[in-house]
Amino acid sequence: MAGVDVLATAMTGANAAYLADLYARWAEKPDSVDPTMAELFGALNDEARSVLTDATGASWAPRIRGHFGPDPEAPAPAKGAKPGAAAADPEATRRAVLDSLRALMLIRSYRVRGHLEAQLDPLGLSKPKPHPELDPKTYGFTDADLDRPIFLDMVLGKETATLREIIAICRASYCGSIGVEFMHIQDPDQKSWIQRRIEGAPWVTAFDATAKKKVLQDLTEAEGFEAFCARKYVSTKRFGLEGGESTIPAIQAVIETGAKGGVNEIAIGMAHRGRLNVLVNVVKKPFMQVFSEFKGVGANPDDVQGSGDVKYHLGTSTDIEIAGHTVHLSLQPNPSHLEAVNPVVAGKVRARQDMAGDTKGRHSVMGILLHGDAAFAGQGVVYETLAMSQLIGYRTGGTIHIVTNNQIGFTTVPVHAYSGLYCTDVAKSVQAPILHVNGDDPEAVVFCARLATEFRMQFSCDVVLDIVCYRRHGHNEGDEPAFTQPIMYNRIKEMRTTRTLYAERLAKEGSVPAEESQGVLDAFNARLEDAYQAAQSFKPNKADWLEGHWSGLKPATAGQDVEQLHETAVKLDTLREVGAALCRVPEGFNANPKIVRQLEAKKQAIETGEGIDWATGEALAFGTLLLEGHRVRLSGEDVQRGTFSHRHAYLIDQQTQAEYVPLNNIREGQPKFEAFNSLLAEFGVLGFDYGYSLADPHTLVLWEGQFGDFANGAQVIIDQFIASAETKWLRMSGLVMLLPHGYEGQGPEHSSARLERYLQLCAERNMRVCNFTTPANYFHALRRQLKANYRKPLVLMTPKSLLRHKLAISSLAEFGPGSAFHYVIPEIDAIAPEEKVNRVVLCTGKVYYDLLQERRDKGVTDVAIVRVEQMHPFPAQALAKALAPYKNAEVVWCQEEPENMGAWTFMDRRIEKVLTSIDIKAKRPVFVGREDAASPATGLARIHQQQQEALVRAALGL
Repeated sequence: MAGVDVLATAMTGANAAYLADLYARWAEKPDSVDPTMAELFGALNDEARSVLTDATGASWAPRIRGHFGPDPEAPAPAKGAKPGAAAADPEATRRAVLDSLRALMLIRSYRVRGHLEAQLDPLGLSKPKPHPELDPKTYGFTDADLDRPIFLDMVLGKETATLREIIAICRASYCGSIGVEFMHIQDPDQKSWIQRRIEGAPWVTAFDATAKKKVLQDLTEAEGFEAFCARKYVSTKRFGLEGGESTIPAIQAVIETGAKGGVNEIAIGMAHRGRLNVLVNVVKKPFMQVFSEFKGVGANPDDVQGSGDVKYHLGTSTDIEIAGHTVHLSLQPNPSHLEAVNPVVAGKVRARQDMAGDTKGRHSVMGILLHGDAAFAGQGVVYETLAMSQLIGYRTGGTIHIVTNNQIGFTTVPVHAYSGLYCTDVAKSVQAPILHVNGDDPEAVVFCARLATEFRMQFSCDVVLDIVCYRRHGHNEGDEPAFTQPIMYNRIKEMRTTRTLYAERLAKEGSVPAEESQGVLDAFNARLEDAYQAAQSFKPNKADWLEGHWSGLKPATAGQDVEQLHETAVKLDTLREVGAALCRVPEGFNANPKIVRQLEAKKQAIETGEGIDWATGEALAFGTLLLEGHRVRLSGEDVQRGTFSHRHAYLIDQQTQAEYVPLNNIREGQPKFEAFNSLLAEFGVLGFDYGYSLADPHTLVLWEGQFGDFANGAQVIIDQFIASAETKWLRMSGLVMLLPHGYEGQGPEHSSARLERYLQLCAERNMRVCNFTTPANYFHALRRQLKANYRKPLVLMTPKSLLRHKLAISSLAEFGPGSAFHYVIPEIDAIAPEEKVNRVVLCTGKVYYDLLQERRDKGVTDVAIVRVEQMHPFPAQALAKALAPYKNAEVVWCQEEPENMGAWTFMDRRIEKVLTSIDIKAKRPVFVGREDAASPATGLARIHQQQQEALVRAALGL
């Protein structure tokens, strides 16, 4: 008997007044009622208790009695006092209490369930079904009770109200053009904030004539652009916004409200539908430029780099003035992988906030994400982005989500598209408020957009605005939707446009005369026609992608020197300064004894200049960049400690759990190093960090996969953004991907990072793909990311067993003056003279040490081992120089991966081209490695060991 339903049942019939009176007594004084009843009331769940106490407080009963007459339990008046009114009838008090309880239950039900009867569908095809919890009869009311005053104690803003008034207010607030879901939120301040702004349906009177004209103007531009394009470019795919035009005034309202609240920059991400409309009407891309792109005029002139992309993938940016306040708007380009841009936008917003020093409220920069209904419900990255929204390393102060809800996904209707009641149900997982609104009520849409933005600014939380509308045409303009949805599209054919309906409404109420509305439309059409004519001769004269924060950086093209050396060496004194900070623990800090021993070993390596391991080389790269004014951001699963317990970038006090970050304590006033243990979501987190790198080219941004193959879950980000964005959209990134890789007998998933997939994506110097063997080379590669005058993603096959390998070490001198990155590392051992060498083994990464150890153990002197540290861009010059001395040797490519995996298929012909260019006997490399396989590796330790020993021996010719 703890739920609302049971309570409602109990409060009907003969026992209602009795129960109400008992609860009133218990609320005042728990021990004044029978213990059994006290236990019952105490067992009420939160929802039931809220019905009785949320709105009025625990002392509502005496206030009811006081309202309807003197409290019969109050002390008698003092002798000689002026007589008061007659004592209230106890039975009347009981009835009054019962009315109040029932009314409160009804009101709360409207707050929880009112959206179920909201008038959201402009097509009128989805008729709300009456819900019993919204029926007064459920709570014992009859028609005879409609006009009896009920005490509410200012709930709904009323001291008292009749049942008729209560229902009218509740239905106007919760069952009109807006249906709001907010009672799932646990924060009472957030709930009451929304409640205060929704109840009474303030949007009905919120717009004066000026505001109405602004909404009409936005709708005119939204509809006018689509109609113009439909006339001029028949059957051209543009994924128009027809039927969802209210999206444009909604975005405009979010921008305006945010700007007035202190937002300086807004990053927008969206899918196809309506993108061109947003580009021209929100982000102000010139109409004539868009029209020229439709015609193919100047689509790819010689002075604009890149291969380009279709119109509905492109982005742009601009500055706008709002009430004397400048706001920078940017619409991110993104591919057809619908929601993949979500975390990219969030990462960019976070970076801009960090750059501005807005690390507390995070209100100065805001993200707006536009979604389709089917995509919001169906794409897992939507949830991943929501799940990041309140995490310390990824929060952005709240994102505004706008769903242009066409009520259909291509040809798929909601009943086939998602299991929940709404396409937005996933947002409840982070307690985001969800505002459903009828797209044919533009004022309600704009009201919700303002409210959503104000909520974000107040509470730093995500908000969802679900604009229920329709799609006038098919999925694209050449599609026939009646094949699959004949009833819906017969209804749509009958629908007048949102702008037409709104203009008629304004004319009828006298806000904007019909001729004035038509004049606005005519003027806009004339403007479009002028732009259309100007587009015939329009030619873009430059690419603006390396301006602003990217000023001074240059594109690195395929024709430039791919083996250029950059100034990555560091003075020894600076290296020692960083090294000393790495080993320093504050007095009184209780570090783990095992880590203390590691720090002592690290300190000795720095002081002697010998034996610097992988983690120390990494930390030296981070620390020296910090001292040079760069920030460093590392994120991924368990990166603070490192999956393999090697990094320990954050030390944890073993008694207090306090954190100490050595890299943030090198010098006073240095920039910050941040490492964030991420949620278990590679797609979203890699997208976030990629977005971060887009915004800030002067921060080293790294994402680490817990194991290299975990990046498979983020393949969309890799394929569509990291590998191709510079070519498609002229967007550079210096993101580093750290992918633990190497065969240690740990089974298929933890052996291979799928090196072959990255190499298959390589072309046009789009990214660097490397597999290093020394901490020093790792150091120089990380520093190269910021020391080059261009930015490229760096994909690193990072080691596991080499982290503590006695041979995988570097000297301090290899980080210091005169040192540099090595594209290829030649033979280092004293072996036979070069003309006596019969075989040269080329390899990359961890297998080198297996080969080296076996060669030393077996005393082999006629086999040289050459390490290719960078595979793309391919270091042809360095490799030719390393191979040229071995004129009589055959050349072997040795890898741990099966022949159909790893680097072989990428390296084969490139090595052959080098061999044919130099005077050497070998003209084709020979493959040595595991045989072709469907699985990357065996899961059986014994078989793994046999395979490893066999390939090492075969490579050395043993």
